[in-house]
Amino acid sequence: MKNLGALKYFLRIEVAWSKTGIFLSQRKYVMDLLTETGMLGCKPANTSIEMNHKLCEDMDRVPTNKEQYQLLLEVDIILRYLKLAPRKGLMFSKNGNLEVVGYTYANWAGCITDRCSTSGYLIFVGGNLVTL
Repeated sequence: MKNLGALKYFLRIEVAWSKTGIFLSQRKYVMDLLTETGMLGCKPANTSIEMNHKLCEDMDRVPTNKEQYQLLLEVDIILRYLKLAPRKGLMFSKNGNLEVVGYTYANWAGCITDRCSTSGYLIFVGGNLVTL
């Protein structure tokens, strides 16, 4: 084993250490992705998708190529949203609190295409999100 020092970049995640905690971001990866796709100069978007937008099949229309739809229409919005991402990340603060708090959510039969249900959970340790 060799000590390589403090972790700075691993699996496209940048790690910034400070006295208050650890900050994780994907700044470099996002900037590389925007450069590669020619979207570095694009106008940023505040959200990654329209409010209350339902991605589903329209039963009255002829089926479309889902791959083409996903690649061409929504990717542009997502890349413009990522333009704001270099300033965003996860902060894991140092504190003496080790309280574990969990939250759950569910959407019963919420998918308008096949009426499938979705659910999930969030776990915080010491006020820091550790599981999503």
